[in-house]
Amino acid sequence: MDRRKFLVRSLAAGVGTLGMSKLAGDSHQKNLSGQICGIPADPNASQQMSMQSRQSGEMETYKNGLFRLRIAPVVVQLTPKFAISTIGYNGTSPGPLLRMREGVPVIVDVSNDTDVPELVHWHGLIVPPEVDGAEDERTPFIAPHSTRRYQFVPGPAGTRWYHTQVSAGIDLYRGLYTGQFGFVYVEPKNEPGRYDQEYFLALRDWEPFYIPQKRNGPHTQNGLKVAYRMFSINDKALGSGEPIRVKQGHRVLFHVLNASATEHRRMALPGHRFLVVGLDGNAVPRPRMVDVLQLGPGERVDAVVEMNHPGVWIFGCTSDDDRNNGLGIVVEYSGKTGFPQWVAPPDLRWDYTKFGRSRPHPVADETIKLVFQAIPGGPGGFDSWRVNGKQYLQEIALREGGRYRLILHNRSDSAQPIHLHRHLFEIVDVNGRPTSGVRKDTVVVTPHGQVSVDVAADQPGLSLLHCNIQQQMDNGFKALFRCV
Repeated sequence: MDRRKFLVRSLAAGVGTLGMSKLAGDSHQKNLSGQICGIPADPNASQQMSMQSRQSGEMETYKNGLFRLRIAPVVVQLTPKFAISTIGYNGTSPGPLLRMREGVPVIVDVSNDTDVPELVHWHGLIVPPEVDGAEDERTPFIAPHSTRRYQFVPGPAGTRWYHTQVSAGIDLYRGLYTGQFGFVYVEPKNEPGRYDQEYFLALRDWEPFYIPQKRNGPHTQNGLKVAYRMFSINDKALGSGEPIRVKQGHRVLFHVLNASATEHRRMALPGHRFLVVGLDGNAVPRPRMVDVLQLGPGERVDAVVEMNHPGVWIFGCTSDDDRNNGLGIVVEYSGKTGFPQWVAPPDLRWDYTKFGRSRPHPVADETIKLVFQAIPGGPGGFDSWRVNGKQYLQEIALREGGRYRLILHNRSDSAQPIHLHRHLFEIVDVNGRPTSGVRKDTVVVTPHGQVSVDVAADQPGLSLLHCNIQQQMDNGFKALFRCV
């Protein structure tokens, strides 16, 4: 029996433990950031907390002034009958949720119990280049069978994540094709709000392999791209693990991370809408209701759902093939049973600008245009990539204290998730539509589209800008800023 049939039949048979394990689970009335979530605190909320889920990565407690991470082989039990052997953190994938306090210094000791050098990138955190976890910024590698200590002050507050930043090349058992990723949640300094339940959900692809990439237009030479056989949310495919159990009237905060090495995702929960309150962990100026959450690789969305449509539902990917092969989780109302239902969402549109304001931006000190373009038919059948016509790293000087407008122009036929290390940027316009106040560290530029962002050069040293698709970053899609 193939894996897709197994998953579908398991659901149809009413597997007793539908869904999946939550990452730092269902803490009733758990403290959360009112600043991030944008919903008033509930004065009657209790403080009861449930047990953390060990199966999908328990919260790493802060012991004796430090966190500990161990990079080593792990086995991920996606379904009762199918497991993945990969590399992860602390015996799990995702790795443990690291809860830090904004502005309170932390120490993280990372042990590398593999035979190859590794790096840990603190995605979305503003940290020094020697800590950030990027080879191009001169962060030291963690040598095989050794330990490296990271010391930094966590910030800004919000949903961040950590992951390997090594180059994979053509090796589908290296880099972000492995299970080396996990959430960081930086709690704010201010008094948090209270919500009924909170879930950290990482969207993940497994068993990568290469397939031909067909082209349209003048470039007819085919290349290779990555595809996947299995999918999960955290460490469980749809049809395995525990469901998200809710009660009518509850407010549930979802922290959703696209931890894929290559894939863009749309997620929906039939009969419900999402109030988007944060993008990449940063509060949006105008929380808005949407039918789908759309995330490029590396992006995060914080969204609140009012549980007002009782039943048993699938919170899943809008792609039928990927959802049926594991990319979903069951949401089960108290007292409701039956086969989990899926209904395609009515509106698939996603627009960063709807979460922003219409205020003018300060004048930038300088405008820098960055043009991204693929060159088909590179070595081994892989596209190579150019930034402003140059392959691989080019260095761009910034004056410390300056304000720069980056114009990100995508001349390719596919959407590109662009990530800037060690900074947040503010979106100025998306394909000509202006906005303000939307702050992110990763932005998706549509095919042949253009996004303008403003960046304050307030972090001395080197900062990497690159595509968050592993294959494209490894084949030249990156540039380096030096702030002096």
